[in-house]
Amino acid sequence: MGTDRVLGVLTELAGFPSGVTLDEMVNRTGHPKATVHRALASLKRAGFASQDGRGHYVLGDEFIRLAFAHHEARPEHIRVRPLLDRLTERFHETIHFAVLDGTDVVYRDKVDPLTGAVRLTSTVGGRNPAHCTGVGKALLATRLLTLSQVEEWIGDRELEQRTARTATSALELHEQLVETRERGYAVDDQENEPGINCLAVPVYLASPNEPSGAVSVSAVAYRTPLPTLVERADEILAVVRDLTGWQERTS
Repeated sequence: MGTDRVLGVLTELAGFPSGVTLDEMVNRTGHPKATVHRALASLKRAGFASQDGRGHYVLGDEFIRLAFAHHEARPEHIRVRPLLDRLTERFHETIHFAVLDGTDVVYRDKVDPLTGAVRLTSTVGGRNPAHCTGVGKALLATRLLTLSQVEEWIGDRELEQRTARTATSALELHEQLVETRERGYAVDDQENEPGINCLAVPVYLASPNEPSGAVSVSAVAYRTPLPTLVERADEILAVVRDLTGWQERTS
């Protein structure tokens, strides 16, 4: 049994938190039924897959334990979690920590408020295009300083238009990144998802020159419109400064 096929089945299985049948996995992977069955058997032996009461396959407890143990032990997670907790307590909104991965951002951590705010559907490990997210623009602004650099980063691809407000040209994105550097924070004005806006800043946890990632205060627009977040930008920056020394490192 090829390792790539086993890993492919594991990856597909992760997309079915409520469980999936063998036939459904065959349809998803395109592999012969016997191949998928052997892969699932291998994953079950390792504890990476199991079957529920209906006989549906789900991720195994051992895989989940390892994934969470690894996530919780990451140095960046340990260092950034107090910041996320403080921001959530202060602003009662959802707080994300994300890193740049090529043309996307990957969410490495998320803290929802205990009460009050509407909880967002974003997930740890989820991805979004960098050009239309607050965290993405906060990080791109530290790397893409000129229009030519933005054009080179885009290359031959088209910028995905997630909403009517998404920047779809190199010039428009460049102008947004210039504004981000000038004011010290990035915004997502319902550019990635209708009805959701955020304010984001880079965080420097290990290096004074290279951001470890970015944090965002995200909110439902009808309840907390973007101007409300912008009015509190200095408060958000102050919390980041107090817990990471960000302002001193970047001044």
